[in-house]
Amino acid sequence: MDSISNMPDVEEKVPLQDPGDAESGACEPETSVPTQGDKSGPEDHPPRLTDTVIDVSKLSSETGMGHDFHVKEVFPPSSLEGKVKETMHNAFWDHLKEQLSATPPDFSCALELLKEIKEILLSLLLPRQNRLRSEIEDALDVDLLKQEAEHGALNVPHLSKYILNTMTLLCAPVRDEAVQKLESVTDPVRLLRGIFQVLGLMKMDMVNYTIQSLQPHLQEHSVQYERAKFQELLDKQPGLLDHTTKWLTQAAADLTAPPLPGPDTPDSSGVASPSPSEPVDSPEPLSPTMVLSQGFLNLLLWDPENEEFPETLQMDRARLQELESQLHRLTVLASVLLVASSFSGNVLFGSPQFVDKLKRVTKALTEEFDSRPEEAMLTLSEQVSQEIHQSLKSMGLAPLSSDNTASLKGQLQNIAAKENCVCSVIDQRIHLFLKCCLVLGVQRSLLDLPGGLTLIEAELAELGQKFVNLTRHNQQVFGPYYMEILKTLISPAQALETEVESL
Repeated sequence: MDSISNMPDVEEKVPLQDPGDAESGACEPETSVPTQGDKSGPEDHPPRLTDTVIDVSKLSSETGMGHDFHVKEVFPPSSLEGKVKETMHNAFWDHLKEQLSATPPDFSCALELLKEIKEILLSLLLPRQNRLRSEIEDALDVDLLKQEAEHGALNVPHLSKYILNTMTLLCAPVRDEAVQKLESVTDPVRLLRGIFQVLGLMKMDMVNYTIQSLQPHLQEHSVQYERAKFQELLDKQPGLLDHTTKWLTQAAADLTAPPLPGPDTPDSSGVASPSPSEPVDSPEPLSPTMVLSQGFLNLLLWDPENEEFPETLQMDRARLQELESQLHRLTVLASVLLVASSFSGNVLFGSPQFVDKLKRVTKALTEEFDSRPEEAMLTLSEQVSQEIHQSLKSMGLAPLSSDNTASLKGQLQNIAAKENCVCSVIDQRIHLFLKCCLVLGVQRSLLDLPGGLTLIEAELAELGQKFVNLTRHNQQVFGPYYMEILKTLISPAQALETEVESL
């Protein structure tokens, strides 16, 4: 049995998948594995772990980065596939209800479900739990249950109660409440459906717990595995590092080129350390760390039309695009907070509750910023001005004048403009923060944030840690290749100052 097939995400926000599909009265538990001859489509059989993770290299990279990796369901419930699956599952449970309501009852589907439940319970046991294993084998003996069903004596409620008691022993504390709720369910079909839902979560808990337990070993192995796989490809395609070489060459050129004029020229007082934040003006020679840091930052500004993406980062491209989107949303968020604070002053922004509320309002609308920025900022400007007005009123303070309100709305709406000065300044400072994270680490970089970023410190810490995890793992895997390329870009005297240790 594929013990981890079709397990819903452990996150509670993901709707639970129901076991079983029904076609022409056939009974097929949800977690069953299709045979080679099975021609059914994706809506007939739930996704398996092999569908969730595209290949071993991707799983190796995911677990190797040290972040909270966990298995997720493939098809979102709102997708077409998710809706088809939900329809099929509802059909199965309706069919089971008809069977159990018949005279005499038909237990064929119920037997298949009990068999599947038994296999799931056994898969959740630890090797040392031999006594409980024997109890489950005896209580849910398939042959005995078949005999009882043939004589019409199969006691589904009694078996369900035993299953719930066993689930109580095996589930994580976070699932106790869900199991307890099932104890009050009297309808046998609803009860079996609920049992399968919670068992799905318990299976996912076990899988993700196992992954987290093995993560230190996986991290150590993933570097060697990914590098070996890449070397195999490089042996077959000698030009596989061409785009990577161009990427690092451009990064080195960016560091030695004269600075471009911009709306914000950060000084050393705005960051934790002046050297990583101002490589252009720094008297220090180029180092591998500086070039790589600049290269990684350039990836967050990558032109989607440019197909010459570094080969060593192809597997991370989707993650980098997500980080770029997250950075853009934070730029908008910080810009909104900065503009709003200039009108409402320290009184309102000294209240954490007010700031949190304004953040929630802004975050909800910035999700739509990419697709329709003008409309999103128009709506946001109205809501922010309303929040400020109501908060000032509740504190017994004078509300904003009509001129100030109009100016506030206008400045907020201008954030959607491509060359908005506030956004440009905030964007530069977030990139500055990320560069410091690469050189100094996230915690040290948070000690002295550039102006305008203090209100989004928690969000920046999350973004910075993701960026550092991704780049650190990539350097561990591809560091030797980068050093060979950098030898051609940096003079030997400069390279000696910072050797492979930083990689």
